[in-house]
Amino acid sequence: MTPLQEKIIHLITLQGPIDISQYMLMVLTDPEYGYYKTAEPFGRKGDFITAPEISQMFGEMLAVWALSAWQGMGQPSPFLLCEIGPGRGTLMDDILRTIGKLSCECLNAAHVVLVETSKRLAAAQKEKLHVYSKKIEWITVFEEIPGFPLILIANELFDTMPIHQYISNHNTLYERMIAIDKNDNLCFSQSFADSDPTLMPISAKKFPDGTVIEISPARFALAQSISAHIAKKRGTALIIDYGTLEPGFGDTLQAISKHSFCSPLKNPGDCDLTSHVDFAALAHAARNEGCYTAGLTQGDFLIRLGLLERAGRLAANKDETIRQQIATDVERLTASYQMGKLFKVLCIANTEITIPPFP
Repeated sequence: MTPLQEKIIHLITLQGPIDISQYMLMVLTDPEYGYYKTAEPFGRKGDFITAPEISQMFGEMLAVWALSAWQGMGQPSPFLLCEIGPGRGTLMDDILRTIGKLSCECLNAAHVVLVETSKRLAAAQKEKLHVYSKKIEWITVFEEIPGFPLILIANELFDTMPIHQYISNHNTLYERMIAIDKNDNLCFSQSFADSDPTLMPISAKKFPDGTVIEISPARFALAQSISAHIAKKRGTALIIDYGTLEPGFGDTLQAISKHSFCSPLKNPGDCDLTSHVDFAALAHAARNEGCYTAGLTQGDFLIRLGLLERAGRLAANKDETIRQQIATDVERLTASYQMGKLFKVLCIANTEITIPPFP
């Protein structure tokens, strides 16, 4: 039993079952034993590999998008280049390196803002990005961001934000909770739901018995905050994650440890907890603030930006081993049976979206 599991069991013993949102918050961010406070989740030695760790080409394509967005905004100076949840700084390092090669004017105009709650990860980012230290500001919540035009990237952030789960039964919704079984192990239970109907999927009227509905007020609120800034100060945001562009139903809560799936209730604090992102809900939040939205699969997004051409240039005059690795990286990022179809890209902007590669 992990120390965090003991802490959760003690809390449930004192106050009764907790909802999944509270459970996710404790598992991921508990100041003593939370996963992101104690573990090294990223990279081949961690629990999962994100797109920036797969290949530099991912960050290079995002740099192309960011430069195009900046030009489409009229080349404001200064402007904010912001990433929420920057991991170890790999993605921003690739973006800044590429922008520097493509446009010194854009790089000089950029004031980089990294939103990070973990002191340990912020230290890793400062080490990775030390060359750009004079351009970078760290904040802990998005609401602290300065009031300038914004280009924002959030890659594999929203999937870690807490959700509520509801289960339908005879036209009544019950909230899924975390309780303790007779053997003092964590288990799932249900209670009468006190849900916010405005956050329920737009298409949700009546659900067949047993349907699982997931909503995330935290995700909705962050999407609204980002969109409100964009609507007021101008700009655009790119949200990349796995999930659905259309409203969907089902239990998507999952735990990952050492690149393998495990029980969400097993060894809390030692495993990452995530769920699929409802991009339709995020788009709805953005439109509530007067913004425009557009979505693509990650595969289409990267290929339209020129990933295949970039891969060809990288592979030119290289030996067979390197060429094969580049081909494998492209496959992982874009193939429908890899990340290409499961991962989606949502663009939010204050004007109609004409930024390549969106139609």
